[in-house]
Amino acid sequence: MATVQPKEQLSLDGVSEQGFLAFYRNLPEKPNTTVRVFDRGEYYTVHGQDAVLAAKDLFRTNSVIKHLGSGSNKLESVVLSRLNFESIVRDLLLVKHYRVELYKLKTGSKNDWEVEYKASPGNLSQFEEVLFGNADQTVTTGVIAIKLGSDSGQRMVGVGYVDAGGRVLRVSEFQDGGSFSNLAALLVQLGPRECLLPTGDLGPDGAKLKQVLSRSPLLVTERKRTEFSNKDAGQDLGRLVRVKSGAGGIMARPELDKTHAISALAAVIKYLELLGDESNFGQYSLSSYDLSQFVRLDASAARALHLEPQGSDNTINTTARSHTILGLLDKCRTPLGHRTILQWLRQPLVDINKINERHDLVEAVVSSVELRHSLGGEHLRRVPDLARLARKLARKSGTLQDLYRLYQCIQRLPNLCDAIARYDGPHTASLSAVFTTPLMELVADLGKFEEMIETTVDMDQAAQGEYVIKPDFDDTLGELRNTMTGLDEEIQSQLRRAAKDLSLDPGKSIKLESNNQFGYFFRITLKEEKAIRNNRTYHILDTNKTGVRFRNTRLQDLNQQYQDARQEYAGQQKAIVDEIMNIAAGYVEVIQTLGEVLATLDCIYALASAAVSGPVPYVRPKVLAKGSGRMHLIGLRHPCLEVQDDVSFIPNDCSFGPDAGRFHIITGPNMGGKSTFLRSVGVAVLMAQMGSFVACQEAEISIVDTVLARVGAGDCLLKGVSTFMAEMLETASILRSANNDSLIIIDELGRGTSTYDGFGLAWAISEHIAKELGSYCLFATHFHELTTLADEVPSVRNFHVTATTAHGALTLLYKVKPGPCDRSFGIHVAELANFPPSVIEYAKRKAGELEDDFGDEDDSEEAVKRRKLQRQDGEKLIDEFLAKAAALDIDSLTDKELEEEMAKLREQVRASDNPYIRHLLKTED
Repeated sequence: MATVQPKEQLSLDGVSEQGFLAFYRNLPEKPNTTVRVFDRGEYYTVHGQDAVLAAKDLFRTNSVIKHLGSGSNKLESVVLSRLNFESIVRDLLLVKHYRVELYKLKTGSKNDWEVEYKASPGNLSQFEEVLFGNADQTVTTGVIAIKLGSDSGQRMVGVGYVDAGGRVLRVSEFQDGGSFSNLAALLVQLGPRECLLPTGDLGPDGAKLKQVLSRSPLLVTERKRTEFSNKDAGQDLGRLVRVKSGAGGIMARPELDKTHAISALAAVIKYLELLGDESNFGQYSLSSYDLSQFVRLDASAARALHLEPQGSDNTINTTARSHTILGLLDKCRTPLGHRTILQWLRQPLVDINKINERHDLVEAVVSSVELRHSLGGEHLRRVPDLARLARKLARKSGTLQDLYRLYQCIQRLPNLCDAIARYDGPHTASLSAVFTTPLMELVADLGKFEEMIETTVDMDQAAQGEYVIKPDFDDTLGELRNTMTGLDEEIQSQLRRAAKDLSLDPGKSIKLESNNQFGYFFRITLKEEKAIRNNRTYHILDTNKTGVRFRNTRLQDLNQQYQDARQEYAGQQKAIVDEIMNIAAGYVEVIQTLGEVLATLDCIYALASAAVSGPVPYVRPKVLAKGSGRMHLIGLRHPCLEVQDDVSFIPNDCSFGPDAGRFHIITGPNMGGKSTFLRSVGVAVLMAQMGSFVACQEAEISIVDTVLARVGAGDCLLKGVSTFMAEMLETASILRSANNDSLIIIDELGRGTSTYDGFGLAWAISEHIAKELGSYCLFATHFHELTTLADEVPSVRNFHVTATTAHGALTLLYKVKPGPCDRSFGIHVAELANFPPSVIEYAKRKAGELEDDFGDEDDSEEAVKRRKLQRQDGEKLIDEFLAKAAALDIDSLTDKELEEEMAKLREQVRASDNPYIRHLLKTED
């Protein structure tokens, strides 16, 4: 539905119009992904291509486009109301990943505009109020910069990361191969929304680098090469970073030794203009980021396993999230919890002690209904966005309402600790160490803050939604409060007089109300409107569907006096509020720590709630040390599919180990459940290592350090990448990145080229993974010939998804069983898709022409063995043919003699009457 068009009109006199046109034409050229908005006081405007974009995406019509100027000087313009402005800014920053610049007129100028605010997907701080208002922020932000270098002939990648919302600086420096697989994993783990690169030629690796970046949903911005310098980095970081006493100062930090990463970090600091805001000084933490502390995921694996929505919109409570692992597990009650559980999902752990600690905590909450209900229903849902409040306090831009919300949160902490302490089940020591003890220490640290708020803020008024300083805190405030109280009593008496005058019931048929626009006024329903019709004592303010709002002269005078007194009260208390804010700013670090503890508690609660709310409760996995080489998933289910309506999920088992093999080939018909089975295994492993219970009857999982996937690649025409090229790029990355402790998921490799090329690639890749890498691997394929790999490589096992045909109809059983599937059900699947009968019959006839004894549809055990022997005999004949052909003396034979000798050899092969040979020759013909 189209957005309501604004009532405001862009009306400029001739001089102003020409002046604005001249200014706009002289603006420097901008990227298409930047939108310029002009603040004109009561409304906003966009111009040129930005106006066309707003008309198309916001209003869904070009009728809103007006023009300034005429002829060749004509400029498209669209007017935005405040609501339109807020709506389009949210869409640009959170969905489209665009930049926004907000221009305002310089003071005293008529046509000299300047940029007042700038925002980008990774830097939302200046637009927080527009984007979120009083709502809590649930999206993640972050900007990285990348600088390529070399060390001892090895390519080095330096990455600087800034999360302005969380006041976090990180640096990472590592070697990377030709596919930038380490960088791809870092992009998934950190989830930045924007990436900075030096302008110009990035060398021979530049195209590959941009290709990797294009697979992630982030905005790429080019910056001057001079900004990627560590020349003054030590001095700049010294101003931004919070250094504890006795730590030796910023120059002693080991992070400064990562020269490429520090240079990249310097570019982000300059881009976000962090040094231009003194409230940032001493507020940031600096740390090195080690890729190896988390499971390495590439973008393909994250996409294949549906970890989070793949569109640009990553806001909470969207339909897209409900079909992802994030949507399934994110039952958090706090904004910080929402952001933290996304981080946990992107960063599964590899430390067995940390994984077991999370499992202990989740198990404790799962085992106690009382604790679970207490956390979710009473305590956590009342926790505000503490990270955002801390930022406002650091900038000294907070309000008394912010302080009161923080005070209320602190007041509830002892009750929260009591609720946790009442739990007497398993893992009480873990609950105490991770939550109760830190929370009580933080309550003690915030004791003086509580006292300050209780001493200064009027709690009675705050409970009514009005946040003011206590009147008895200052003599002048006391006098003004008495005046306001007297005026309030007289205003209430006016309600009784008006009700008597109009013969209405006070508080029922006539009400006294107040808002920011009018102050105090009377309101009656439309039904009672006749009571004031033609009554000169009262004048109507407005009429709408809620009723008629009106006042008399006395109420108007009292309202004006009350508003004047209220304004004077606000002015008098400002100095006191400023002093309170200065003191509150000293608690920023404590508040941030409190937010981290509560976010962890919220995530544990969410994982426990997810574990008990599925159709079948999840179980705690037994986690084995990395290198154990075993996985056993009994009764495995896909957690997203099983919660869908009208789905009766059929569980399956999956085992890896010395006896069960580490490379599983899965064959079977389309729609038979191969892809679901593959994804279920990958999801179970990741959920287990992030600390979640898993959708199984029983689970034993060895820690993996990498999860790699190649599932269903599609064309990317805008990037010039075909289906086949996309799958080859992803597979090349897998082969370079995988090791013995990797989990690899491959679905339908080699289908984008000819059958023989595809089969050859599938065989070679499978053999390399099974023999050389030794990874845990699930390989789903329609190349039934690939199943013979199990005869050559001991670690390979064959499995198939079951289906049966009766009276020509296909029934999919969705059960994974040992052994290969030696037949194709393609035509049966086409029948399920309601292909026209004539097409089906023709397909059967053409397939029949290619069938012979080798391709019969008998899938009994005896028939499978027979065909296997026929294939082996046929391959021996082909080898003999090739050996004899190679032994021919081509130098002494004429062309005709050589042709005759080759014909004899071919005839010898044909004379064998081997079904496999006949099948190949018929296919070639």
